[in-house]
Amino acid sequence: MLANIIDWSGRNRFLVLLATLFIVMAGIFAVLRTPIDALPDLSDVQVIVYTEVPGQAPQVVEDQVTYPLTTAMLSVPKSKVVRGFSFFGASFVYIIFEDGTDIYWARSRVLEYLNFASGRMPKGVTPQIGPDATGVGWVYQYALIGKDKTLAELRSVQDWFLRYQLTKAQGVAEVASVGGFVQTYQVTVDPGKLRSYGIPLMKVAQVIRDSNRDVGGRAVEMAETEYMVRGKGYLRGKADIEMLVVKSDKGTPVLVRDIGRVELVPDERRGVAELNGEGEVVGGIAMARYGQNALEVIHNVKSKIEELQSGLPAGVTVKTVYDRSDLILRAIDNLKRTLLEESVIVALVCFVFLLHVRSALVAILMLPVGVLMAFIAMRLLGMNSNLMSLGGIAIAIGAMIDAAIVMIENAHKHLERLPPEHSTGDRATAMMDACKEVGPALFFSLLIITVSFLPVFTLEAQEGRLFSPLAYTKTFSMAGAAMLSVTLVPVLMLLFIRGKIMPEAQNPVNRFLIWVYRPIIAGVMRWKKSTIAIALLALLVSLYPASQLGSEFMPTLNEGTLLYMPASLPGMSITKAAELMQTQDKIIKSFPEVESVFGKAGRANTATDPAPTEMFETVINLKPESEWRPGLTMDGLIAELDKALQFPGVANAWTMPIKARTDMLSTGIRTPIGIKVFGKDLDEMEKLAKQIEAVVKAVPGTTSAFAERITGGFYLNIEPDREQLARYGLAVGDVLDVIGTALGGEMVTTTVEGRERYGVTVRYPRELRSDPQQIAREVLVPTMDGAMIPLGQLAKVVVAKGAPGIRTENALLSAYIYVDIRDRDIGGYVADAKKAVAAQVKFPPGYYVTWSGQFEYMERAIEKMKIVIPFTLLSIFLLLYLNFRRITETLIVMLSVPFALVGGVWLMWLLHYNLSVAVAVGFIALAGVAAETGVVMLIYLDHAWEAVKVTCRAAGRAPTVADLYAAVMEGAVERVRPKMMTVVAIMAGLLPILWGTGTGSEVMSRIAAPMVGGMVSSTVLTLAVIPAIYALVKQWRLKRGLE
Repeated sequence: MLANIIDWSGRNRFLVLLATLFIVMAGIFAVLRTPIDALPDLSDVQVIVYTEVPGQAPQVVEDQVTYPLTTAMLSVPKSKVVRGFSFFGASFVYIIFEDGTDIYWARSRVLEYLNFASGRMPKGVTPQIGPDATGVGWVYQYALIGKDKTLAELRSVQDWFLRYQLTKAQGVAEVASVGGFVQTYQVTVDPGKLRSYGIPLMKVAQVIRDSNRDVGGRAVEMAETEYMVRGKGYLRGKADIEMLVVKSDKGTPVLVRDIGRVELVPDERRGVAELNGEGEVVGGIAMARYGQNALEVIHNVKSKIEELQSGLPAGVTVKTVYDRSDLILRAIDNLKRTLLEESVIVALVCFVFLLHVRSALVAILMLPVGVLMAFIAMRLLGMNSNLMSLGGIAIAIGAMIDAAIVMIENAHKHLERLPPEHSTGDRATAMMDACKEVGPALFFSLLIITVSFLPVFTLEAQEGRLFSPLAYTKTFSMAGAAMLSVTLVPVLMLLFIRGKIMPEAQNPVNRFLIWVYRPIIAGVMRWKKSTIAIALLALLVSLYPASQLGSEFMPTLNEGTLLYMPASLPGMSITKAAELMQTQDKIIKSFPEVESVFGKAGRANTATDPAPTEMFETVINLKPESEWRPGLTMDGLIAELDKALQFPGVANAWTMPIKARTDMLSTGIRTPIGIKVFGKDLDEMEKLAKQIEAVVKAVPGTTSAFAERITGGFYLNIEPDREQLARYGLAVGDVLDVIGTALGGEMVTTTVEGRERYGVTVRYPRELRSDPQQIAREVLVPTMDGAMIPLGQLAKVVVAKGAPGIRTENALLSAYIYVDIRDRDIGGYVADAKKAVAAQVKFPPGYYVTWSGQFEYMERAIEKMKIVIPFTLLSIFLLLYLNFRRITETLIVMLSVPFALVGGVWLMWLLHYNLSVAVAVGFIALAGVAAETGVVMLIYLDHAWEAVKVTCRAAGRAPTVADLYAAVMEGAVERVRPKMMTVVAIMAGLLPILWGTGTGSEVMSRIAAPMVGGMVSSTVLTLAVIPAIYALVKQWRLKRGLE
């Protein structure tokens, strides 16, 4: 069939070229339209339920809000894990879904279950669903800077002007504010005056609430005109609130200003932002919607900011503090350069081996068409161009032109054999014969490379999302190349291969190769069994470096931006957090490699940021590496920064923004390894966590181990004395209402001022609620008959310790231990640490521990590979069999696969690379390529042997062992050029990836290393061992008269 296709293409050249033109046009369109990103989105599908419970302690939030919500969400279909976070004043429930779940389907299901759960919420608490942003959606962050504006004014500009306008930018899911002060009106009441006027505190709140509304009174018709009636009662500022009447005593009104003062104050805040160590700023975070093109979203936000610049108050500017588009453009430029380098190198290889420019053009023209076919497929599948999808094309480039090279080379050989006075028709026939001779086998070998990559498609979760774009594009490129090798290549050969062609015997490159290779093969043929024994020995020796290789889940991608995430002890006040962060930022900014530092303590005003106050996230933008001090690497810089930032009670952790978000989302752990302790009592869990922390710190390779202090928060508990309450005829609710208002300052209403909205709260003066004694003495509770009783007579006021924040997983309490390691591979480290913990920590019933972090994915990937790799080898075997239709030949080629691994393992060992998913992908790709070189070798050995048999039969004698050796010499030595061409083309195509240093090279070089090393050993094997095995097998068959 394939021979017929080649024939048809040769006859219908115009049609083939026209089809190619269409493909090129569609491909260029696809390239221009394909969205660009740095990495595929690795985050899981997540839906967040966010509930604000102002002023409530974590334990209250957990009991009343988070627990009912998490239990309701456990049964949401396709949900993998439900994580609950209860912080001071807020509850977050993260529902993480299985791979491939549609986010909008997931959101609608969560809403369905939320309807059922919201009936169980306390009065006035309404859970809401978070934005439809992806887990790594924080694509752009900015800071508002205005020298002559207060933080409160800047926050108002951000909240009421910038935020809403930027949300409208195409592709933005939400814009969150962080830092600065939110203004509120606070009515600070004097309890002494309340007592003398006999006014309960709740009355003040009620009056303010009732006095703030506008009403409509339909319409009135006067003089044929309609007038709409409006009753205006909105509070429009401080003066309006002061004039409200709380009580009228014998005709004398008591106003709000008579019993307290009204002031504009900053609301309580749970997040601070800081820039360059110069002081607090107001920041904003733009989040990309799920499935949107990150580059486009950033571009839209920036152009919207440009547009709004004129509307900002004088002197206020917007400064970018994190912009992912730099990383995206750097990564893509780097890959484009690599692709170009590869194409040039591959073109040079063709030219050097053939020394005929027109022939080299056939391969060079085929290459871009194949790449464009891959882009068309990417566009149709809705994939975007990123490091991985372009990387797939990059690894494939060398192998893509293999078929073209061998066909051209074979055509040269056929043309050499033509008589000197041949016609054009003879040339065309000779070339078509050459194509048909090797075309089908080459088509199969390209198909083998394609199939060998199928295991990568079976990876799941994070590693699947990372590598499936690479697998797709490599498969499309190879499939495209296979199609072109039997359609376009023959046509291009007929068009281009003209004029005088240098005979193979005169080609200096070829003469050199034969001169080197002939004595080798002569030796191999003399000592066939010894050759095979040496090869097996090499295989055994490689077990040493293989056992020395460490393992990691993924090499870290250098994003060019660092994220410093120190963890400090809980209970830190927001003021102290701001001060500490400013000191840290100042130190970081003093490093010459640092461009800017943007620190965030606590959380931004969004459902996507469940961070307690003591959690800092500092984004460090670095200058280009060319401006760094000579010899300084990223690891070196981190080590220097780490040394400079040693604060007591602060544990440092260094990561990169995208990586940190992905890790925290998928496992909830922001370090490579995390240990989760589950149980039912927080105190007991903390004890266990501290024990595990101590044990793990002693394991070699640990740089830091930090058990979260889950009971380190400080509480002021007010416990009503029920006997006393009964004596005064009071209910527990009466006391709690007073506590909520007097101390908590519940928001009673919201003022409407143009486009802006500010809350109004009623509260006791600060000096009367600053310590337990004051609270017991000065806070008054009104009884039924109007008497005012101090709180201390009705309740106990005590200081206690408790949870600063409560974290649950699938409705079980959990405590995390973060472990950071250096100079050790994750796999080996976890095995040691598990042993140590099992030996030294005793778990009471109802408590257990799980290991998590990157290591979780590694285990999963290994399990998957155990099933898939044997399956792939079987598929390769089947394809080889379909090609050769003989078991012996198929087995000979299959044997070349393990030998290919030898070089890969040694090169990895020399480069000090760890085994990772990227390396596994490289080895999988290598298996296909190694099989292909074996196929090429066998094609020529078979051709030579068939030719010898024909000659012998013509002479009327049976072929002998001497004939067999002559055939092997002819097939191996005389045809060394095409074999070396394919190998050199593949290797030359991979070298720019292996040597690359730009963005993304960390992952790409790990894929290229096993392939380059493996190509070296598989070439040695193909050229020496396969002829030996072939000769032995055929010799055995000759003796039995089977040939």
